[in-house]
Amino acid sequence: MTNDPLAALPIGRKVTVSKTVSESDVYLFAGITGDFSANHTDEAYMRKTRYGRRIAHGALAIGFMSNASTKILEGITGTWVSYGYDRVRFPAPLFFGDTVTVEYEVAERNEAERKVFSRVTVTTDRGSLVAAATHILKRVDV
Repeated sequence: MTNDPLAALPIGRKVTVSKTVSESDVYLFAGITGDFSANHTDEAYMRKTRYGRRIAHGALAIGFMSNASTKILEGITGTWVSYGYDRVRFPAPLFFGDTVTVEYEVAERNEAERKVFSRVTVTTDRGSLVAAATHILKRVDV
């Protein structure tokens, strides 16, 4: 038995999650958040832009990151919460129909604060990096 409350999440532990972004994903997300921006809902408008078609919400990509953080905790005891995302970036558009792969890798640990910092990337089947962030998990039951 270790006294390290973060032992179950060693540096280098990694998980990947994949999902194809559907029109219904985007519209359901828009309905939940109230973000019905033309960028996400108006194909004719978006055809006139540099993107040429509708794009998914960046925050939806963060939702996919959240799924990966849940996956990395599967089978791990203790109460963990998301402490937030740092340095969130959306360097390329996420289009309807893209299949994304989220890679979530533990990069740093702070035992004193009971925090784990992970590098998270969202990449499409087209090879585009569409989102990146640092995610912080915090163990709160010790």
